[in-house]
Amino acid sequence: MRLEPITWERLVDVLADRLLDLKPADGDSWLKVAFDGAPAARPGDLASRVAEALRARGRAAQVVGTEGFLRPASLRYEYGRQDVEAYYSGWFDTGALWREVFGPLEPDGTGRILPDLWDPVTDRATRSPYVRLAAGGALLLHGPFLLNHWFPLDLSVHVHLSPSALLRRTPEAERWTLEAFTRYETEADPRDAADVVIRADDPRRPAWSG
Repeated sequence: MRLEPITWERLVDVLADRLLDLKPADGDSWLKVAFDGAPAARPGDLASRVAEALRARGRAAQVVGTEGFLRPASLRYEYGRQDVEAYYSGWFDTGALWREVFGPLEPDGTGRILPDLWDPVTDRATRSPYVRLAAGGALLLHGPFLLNHWFPLDLSVHVHLSPSALLRRTPEAERWTLEAFTRYETEADPRDAADVVIRADDPRRPAWSG
């Protein structure tokens, strides 16, 4: 894979312009875009900046993070607070994402989606109101392991960190999760599966392919 240097500002503009030109698959009225990456890669920051750029261009956009769709602590920590298998395949409520986010954006959907469901701090439902994404708008979903779930995506962006950068930028208390990201690289091969790949080892000097 050939990666080319780029600035974050230019990358945001390139992605926003690409989404403006992209047509939803299967006759849908909404674009569905994934910003995949470990928390240390900060895919949510990029998703938010692209959403701002889209709105500046007159296109509706809604950012949704998988951290707002965690399962309750009783399920996440059933096998301990640092169980790698649970983190990899059981922390995030993908069923709720299908029901509350992707379902309403199907061709016959209402566009009325839930931006988040569960607060991990209080371990209670957020009770956030539904929001309606205008027809022609874009859903920008961000979080880890997104390319493992067969979500109906029109574009996938993977923000990649090398093992050394991932170790360096992951807080010590969260380094037990690194085994899950090694497994994800092996099983999902996100650098090959994604439409756009961004190398973010140096947060000041990204490189990309797409």
